[in-house]
Amino acid sequence: MHGKYKVPGGKLVTVDIDEVDKRIANARLAGDFFLEPDEALDRINGALNGLPVTALAGEIGQAVTRSLAPGDTLIGFSPRDIGFAVRRALGASTSWDDHTFELVEDGPRDPYMQMALDQVYADALGAGTRGPTLRFWNWASSAVVIGSFQSVANEVDLEAAARHDVTVVRRVSGGGAMFIEPGNTITYSLVVPGSLVDSMTFEQSYEFLDSWVLLALAELGIEARHQPINDITSPAGKIAGAAQKRLVDGTVLHHVTMAYDIDAAKMMEVLRIGREKMSDKGTKSAAKRVDPLRAQTHRSRAEIVDAFTRSFARQHSLSVTAVTPEEEAAAQALVESRFARRQWIHRIP
Repeated sequence: MHGKYKVPGGKLVTVDIDEVDKRIANARLAGDFFLEPDEALDRINGALNGLPVTALAGEIGQAVTRSLAPGDTLIGFSPRDIGFAVRRALGASTSWDDHTFELVEDGPRDPYMQMALDQVYADALGAGTRGPTLRFWNWASSAVVIGSFQSVANEVDLEAAARHDVTVVRRVSGGGAMFIEPGNTITYSLVVPGSLVDSMTFEQSYEFLDSWVLLALAELGIEARHQPINDITSPAGKIAGAAQKRLVDGTVLHHVTMAYDIDAAKMMEVLRIGREKMSDKGTKSAAKRVDPLRAQTHRSRAEIVDAFTRSFARQHSLSVTAVTPEEEAAAQALVESRFARRQWIHRIP
């Protein structure tokens, strides 16, 4: 059995193993990593042999760590990364290459429908009616999207939101509030099976699931990197924030919002926390805007989204689909039963 794992920002780890009496045998580790001294390779292979085929990546990593001698040095990978490769060899984990993603092309939607469509695609993957999906959101109106566990009163100035015609919605994932203006933000969702992030912590899965967009940003000339727990930054500052929800069936809903060109003054009026975050950045001028993607790429929002799509298609298998009438009806039902209801939006007042 053969498995491989590309470490985000690091090296490729591959492993070939056999299974004998439900235990790992004849382990052969390889890759383009650096390892010193040569004898460490034998110690690692020896640590893998005899482990139960049910071992999780962390348990495999711990066994490898215990086998290492003082002075053994792993560069570009870690013991846990070896665990990920082993899990894939055993068929317990999948890689990007194991899936064909469906790019959902869609027009502008109101904020309630955006929340609902995420839920619809996550449910569809779990039910087997859709494969893994990538969806770029086109916003029909301005919004504040608060995290599942945030207080509306703490995060949003409702009078200012009403004055600026900003809809307040609550998403199913945790994390912080996002200020959205049509045409000024880039939001995308990835819906993937749990096997793709098998044995990963939330923090590791954030970095892993956003690895494709870091390469896409690099192709646009932005030196971006993952900043724990859930941010994407560049030398010029924060570009994006991610949020994630793992469903009971293992499905992972991962969504990211990037700032293209935001009216900082309006954001500070609407978001209470925004006033604190921005007050020390010299952005009190009414004319001031936060425009990391526009300023760093000198491209339109549409050009950036197109570049992202083409980059994803080069890295992973991608087919183009659309929202079906059944999915739209299911989303509308969720809007009416949950996402547009005051009981949901103000469930934490």
